[in-house]
Amino acid sequence: MAEFVVTTENFAAEVKKSELPVLVDFWAPWCGPCKMLAPVIAELAEELEGRVKIGKLNVDDDPELASNFGIVAIPTLILFRNGRVAATLTGLQSKEKILEMLK
Repeated sequence: MAEFVVTTENFAAEVKKSELPVLVDFWAPWCGPCKMLAPVIAELAEELEGRVKIGKLNVDDDPELASNFGIVAIPTLILFRNGRVAATLTGLQSKEKILEMLK
């Protein structure tokens, strides 16, 4: 399964109520580091299917939801477990660093 799009409308159902941990990538189309991170996120979504859900939230499309989580720099990755923030990484990250956060 590829990544899914996170919006205000589906946040509660897809992230808050998820049985699986959910990694949300806060990004924007104009962000260079976000574009560099995108293939890594896509790869992780495939590799971790069934173990971790991976969503992408475009901060330009949903600025309110982004500000609820204090997003001031992108890309920012937030890991949710049981609907709560479990870990956060900001900036361009290596696949290894992201996998470490998911453990």
